[in-house]
Amino acid sequence: MEKKNPKLTQPRQKKIVSLVFIYWQRLSLAAACMIVVAAANGAMALLVKPVMDDIFIRQNREMLLIIPGIAILIFFLKGVGSYGSEYLMNYIGEKIIRFFRDSLYEKITDLPIAFIHKEKTGALMSRITNDVNIVKGMVSTAVINVFRDFFSVIAFLFVIFYRDWQLALGAFIVLPLAFYPIVLFGRRVRKFSTGTQETMADLNSFLHETFTGSKIIKIFNLQDFEKNRFKKKTQALFRLEMKKTIAKALSSPVMEFLGGLGIAFIIWFGGLRVINGTSTPGTFFSFLTAVMMLYDPVKRLSKLNNTIQEGIASATRIFDVLEESSPITETKTPQCLTGSTFNVEFDRVGFAYNDNEPPALTDINLTVAPGEVLALVGMSGGGKTSLVNLVPRLYDVTHGRVLIAGKDIRELSIKSLRDHISIVTQEPILFNESVRDNIRYGKMDATDLEIETAAKAAYAYDFIQGFPLGFDTIIGELGSRLSGGEKQRICIARALIKDAPILILDEATSALDSEAEGVVQKALENLMKGRTSFVIAHRLSTIDYASRIILLKNGSIQEQGTHDELMAQKGDYFKLQTMQSTKGLVA
Repeated sequence: MEKKNPKLTQPRQKKIVSLVFIYWQRLSLAAACMIVVAAANGAMALLVKPVMDDIFIRQNREMLLIIPGIAILIFFLKGVGSYGSEYLMNYIGEKIIRFFRDSLYEKITDLPIAFIHKEKTGALMSRITNDVNIVKGMVSTAVINVFRDFFSVIAFLFVIFYRDWQLALGAFIVLPLAFYPIVLFGRRVRKFSTGTQETMADLNSFLHETFTGSKIIKIFNLQDFEKNRFKKKTQALFRLEMKKTIAKALSSPVMEFLGGLGIAFIIWFGGLRVINGTSTPGTFFSFLTAVMMLYDPVKRLSKLNNTIQEGIASATRIFDVLEESSPITETKTPQCLTGSTFNVEFDRVGFAYNDNEPPALTDINLTVAPGEVLALVGMSGGGKTSLVNLVPRLYDVTHGRVLIAGKDIRELSIKSLRDHISIVTQEPILFNESVRDNIRYGKMDATDLEIETAAKAAYAYDFIQGFPLGFDTIIGELGSRLSGGEKQRICIARALIKDAPILILDEATSALDSEAEGVVQKALENLMKGRTSFVIAHRLSTIDYASRIILLKNGSIQEQGTHDELMAQKGDYFKLQTMQSTKGLVA
């Protein structure tokens, strides 16, 4: 999804501009404030002539009182205008940054699980945190400077041509040359800015991985290895930042020099006119002041262009995510799934993760009846998780159909479909909230009584009551303050309170010790009652209760039947069972 030469296409530019003009009232008020600032700048240049001619040359005492008063008023108005424009434009910028953050989070949350697995977590986090901040700088800072400098240039041009139009024409011979560095250095800034943002995203991803895997790093004594990896990444970031700094730092001096050529010409030509008596010192210095103040917005334009180029690179990365299309789509008029018991049917189902990869599932024909517990077994990579992931449409089938209650799930509302499915995974997914909130995640309007009832059915009530704050105890990031068995039982309570008729258990007990597994197994039995259940298991000893067992191998169903039937066949299931039993005896 990354692009080496990002471009902010016209439709994307229009989107950003339309976001700015949503706040046209504040934008208009900010523009009025900038006009006040520009007028104040022009007035200061105009004041130079009466100061020079009336006060210093003619020594007019009356003007000695009037002009300072006017100067105070001008600076006051300029201050008010600066404050107003700064506040209003930053308000707009913060609104836009909030819009982008909300939109990015909503988009990433709605995109299929395949997108999350494809992208680095740190890179996605960088979009929401780092990139949107840079876009905010482009929007608020750039718009402020464009308006302010545009109005300032108009004001200074008025002063220049009003004071001496002949000298003004000479000054503009050099001025166009000052725009060349803007284009030249702007391109380099955009290039290095894109590299910087991509490297920063990679750094965020690295930090996320190493902080999450800190236990493994310490146990394997790889702290020095990871420190060196981090230093290499920061070195790469440093080099890119310095290249960007050089490009940004050079633009201003080059423009200063070109501006200096113009000033030198004005001093020579304007001084000649004063000596010849065709102009006054006041007129010349008023003109020179306006020209020098005019070059200032041009110099700022160079820095502004750098900000815009950085913003373009970030905006491109943001829109790459916002415009990512999802293969999981709904029909125009999706049906709603209703009822409390369902059969699930796989009709000639084939599935591949990518077009250029071999299929993960091939010609799956299977029907699971309401209330039936179907166990899926087989070696890793056989297609067990791929099969159950098709039921809630985490992925879509490549061939065939998955039907629930006789309806193709692609014809159903995604929300309606997932409302009728619960899942408990091998790795318990919990949030850094209270125990109560984590259980309530299964049913957001659940009462405290319902939460406690679900906890009891999941054999979690007793250990929860042992916490200092009971159900209000904060469990830490990913449930870090709980044991594996405790985390799993809270996940089961969450699934129980949802009370969905279809249940998926993805190796829900494989990471537990024997004692914890026994308790969790009882909780799972409560959870599976009356539901259409899919159970993925590596430990075959945990699925004796299953109504039916299927063995998947290389994406196909090789064997199916009850435990006794499969043992009698003496096929792959028998071999797996014998192998695990032998390991148990050796242990």
